[in-house]
Amino acid sequence: MDPKDKVAIVTGASAGIGLATARLLSSKGAKLVLVARSKDKLDKLAAELPDSVAVQADMTKPVDIERMVKAAESRFGRVDILVNNAGRGYDVLVEKTDVATFHYIFELDLVGPVVAMQQVIPLMRSEGEGAIVNVSSGTALMYLPNMGPYAALKQALAHISLTAREELKADNIAVSVVYPYITDTDFEKNTIKAPSVEDWQEEEGDGPPFPPDSAEYAAKKILECIETEAAEVFAHEWMKNGQSR
Repeated sequence: MDPKDKVAIVTGASAGIGLATARLLSSKGAKLVLVARSKDKLDKLAAELPDSVAVQADMTKPVDIERMVKAAESRFGRVDILVNNAGRGYDVLVEKTDVATFHYIFELDLVGPVVAMQQVIPLMRSEGEGAIVNVSSGTALMYLPNMGPYAALKQALAHISLTAREELKADNIAVSVVYPYITDTDFEKNTIKAPSVEDWQEEEGDGPPFPPDSAEYAAKKILECIETEAAEVFAHEWMKNGQSR
């Protein structure tokens, strides 16, 4: 799909990959619905990008997601593209996983994107086409200590996305999954970390095998999903084999 003149919802648009994606889509001529919890940052971005509207929303709350999509329809009359980017990490050993925190991450990283898909699919079907990009993670392709709960949810997101892709083929709605590598954003800073993780990391002492990607690089991979409508796009070819898998 060519994003020019298309209406795109980007969640987590106030920073990091979401911010870079919003700017990239705007440069391609897309009309944007910018979604995040930070109203001030969204308002500033909406003032910067033409044909854009800011919608403050918590992606763990279905009522906010429904309002987000209604705002898009009210402003632009349709939704052509959905980028489910909002999410948060949780670093913890499986043995030490806090169930309440796991439930919160489950709602944000998996249920929220599914609800957003459910809300936009009827609108896309009525237009005869659509593109949905769900942002997974390279950790979903690996078995890494401390990453079990987060990686499991990102793998579940990939699985449900590719299943929806099959279900929506006849409606000309392409559902894609993008797998970013470690990205130079505040994601790690905002990741919920259990105390046990620090002890484990001190024992392990291993860093990432490659330097982090920029948010702009990850945004280009999201754009690749939209333009090619590929089922899966990986930040790097070597990720297809799932390091440590």
